[in-house]
Amino acid sequence: MHWISIVRTLIIALLVTVLLDQSVGSCSGQTWQEQSVSQSKQLLDETMEKALARIPQALLTDAHGVAIIPNVVKGGFIVGARFGRGVLLIRDPNGSWHAPVFITLTGGNVGWQAGVQSSDIILVFKSPRSIQGVLNGKLTLGADAAAAAGPIGREGGIATDGQLQAEIYTYSRSRGLFAGVAIDGSVLQVDRMATGSYYGITHLQQTPVVPLAAQQLTESVARYAETIAKGTATNPAPAQQIGTSESEAVRGQLVQLAPRLFDLLDESWKNYLGLPAWMFIGGSSPDPAAIREVVARYDAVARDPRFTSLSSRPEFQSVYGLIKHYEQSLAPHSNALQLPPPPTAG
Repeated sequence: MHWISIVRTLIIALLVTVLLDQSVGSCSGQTWQEQSVSQSKQLLDETMEKALARIPQALLTDAHGVAIIPNVVKGGFIVGARFGRGVLLIRDPNGSWHAPVFITLTGGNVGWQAGVQSSDIILVFKSPRSIQGVLNGKLTLGADAAAAAGPIGREGGIATDGQLQAEIYTYSRSRGLFAGVAIDGSVLQVDRMATGSYYGITHLQQTPVVPLAAQQLTESVARYAETIAKGTATNPAPAQQIGTSESEAVRGQLVQLAPRLFDLLDESWKNYLGLPAWMFIGGSSPDPAAIREVVARYDAVARDPRFTSLSSRPEFQSVYGLIKHYEQSLAPHSNALQLPPPPTAG
């Protein structure tokens, strides 16, 4: 069956070329990343507006991540192939959603129908393990993580349905129809170069600038993943299973507050006081050494009277205090208090 592997490779290469041509010619003046973000928001909004055919909100409420991949090109002639580019949004244990990172989806199998068609795909991640698998390199649906066609429209019984045990639920819209779909064998990978380019990240100390479209997409995902009904609390079980660490909680606050400080600064100061990119994008282990370097730069500004106009600003003080707190939270420490002997009676 060696020839099948060769044909599959050629078809995937052809589909990649077709998709690249589409992304360049269909939206003049926009990068494919910008186009992908806007199309992803449109796809999500259109999907969730249809009460009888939308992703159940209860499924999103406990999600650890959502991938949206518009315009996945699928072709087949004896051997099938699939290629698409989209976004992955990740939810922290503290409940906050990260701005999207860019991903690719590729896959193929024998026996697909002949012809070429385009589908929109949405994946709902129900476990932190599957999210980490994508961020660590690549994740194969059905092999590295159990994937299943997702249910639609059932707002009520979804949360307690004992049969829903998959790590990832998959959906597809093709020819106007939206339904759960099985796409086992497809491979998800983070496109780090595309992500760095979109956020303007050229070096590790640079603070990413989140475009308005990415903010709006993130807010939409967060809104759809809110409580099932007014007055009903979201299920805290997933966060409890992972454990919300102090360092993650502080990092989440930094991600929210840092842009307010950097809005006040020119490019040289943004570079000097910039936070590591992994703090904003997520998925990487914290680097205490990098944080110590950042704290040292903030210390230098705070001590220098020439920069009082900056160091006295509440935006600077908030980020300065949080980054020092974050440094302390990453340091190993014992839970036992070091105390002298208790006082004697009398």
